[in-house]
Amino acid sequence: MERNGHDVRVWLALAAVYVVWGSTYLGIAIAIQTLPPMMSGGLRFVAAALVLGTVLLVRAVPLRMRWREFGGAALVGLLLLAGGNGMVAVAEQHISSGLAALLVASTPLWLIVLRTVFRDRPHVLTLTGVLVGFAGVAFLSLRGGGASGSGAGIAVVLLGSLSWSVGSFVSPRIPMPANPFVASTVEMAVGGTALLVMGLARGERLHLGAVSWQSWTALAYLVLVGSLVGFTSYIWLLGHAPISLVSTYAYVNPVVAVILGMVVLSEPVTAAMLVAGALIVVGVALVVSTERRKRAAPPAVEETPADHGRVPAPQPTSES
Repeated sequence: MERNGHDVRVWLALAAVYVVWGSTYLGIAIAIQTLPPMMSGGLRFVAAALVLGTVLLVRAVPLRMRWREFGGAALVGLLLLAGGNGMVAVAEQHISSGLAALLVASTPLWLIVLRTVFRDRPHVLTLTGVLVGFAGVAFLSLRGGGASGSGAGIAVVLLGSLSWSVGSFVSPRIPMPANPFVASTVEMAVGGTALLVMGLARGERLHLGAVSWQSWTALAYLVLVGSLVGFTSYIWLLGHAPISLVSTYAYVNPVVAVILGMVVLSEPVTAAMLVAGALIVVGVALVVSTERRKRAAPPAVEETPADHGRVPAPQPTSES
């Protein structure tokens, strides 16, 4: 399929991914004000799975898959949503939404580390980008995020980013349902259920009378806009736009998240956040641009689909 970077629909979809995925950090922060963090994530993804699954059934999309494919999607859902997104929600009890977004932006850097461990050889500029980005992460971690967070919250969100990175890394390397929307339905259903179970085991309880209308509104936004509109736009972009353009969400989302957190929740933006955030964004931009040129070069040997993988994404399969 031809991928056209000049189609106005591409820019509309890209704007949706930029703003929607960047805004999910704010949505999470508002939702967990009166909703337990893991249970709010569980409700979000189970509801989104039900909506998406219903749409697929109405459109007569075949949902049949092999058990190995179901198992692969379930594993990815656990890593991305239960481990990745769930940890972000827990961390945002202790750190600002903008700081969480900056740390989650390190996900492409973790992916390069995983590739190196498994004997891939990234370009020297890619490794340079990793070093620059992780310098920003280390600076934020050592400074504790300033007035925007705690060391414990930073550690939790970094563990979540690592879980998301592992899920993104293994996804193209294991059996998965052929239809990405079917795969996403399984991922959200399994990941959401796991979050509900983890929340109960952690002692979380849902007291309906204590939940504010702001939290319910934020949860509805995360389900309908964050998990469905954002993901659908991303999947459409993968088939209609250059991957180099699509992947720019990785360093635009944290900027959107920081601005929204500052404007809506009056979250402090410290000098440490600005310096470290700039390092992380520059590092990720260097990684993405270098990998783009690498993919554009003619391959010396025949490659398999697993050699390319999928671009990692922060919110159901690709956002927070």
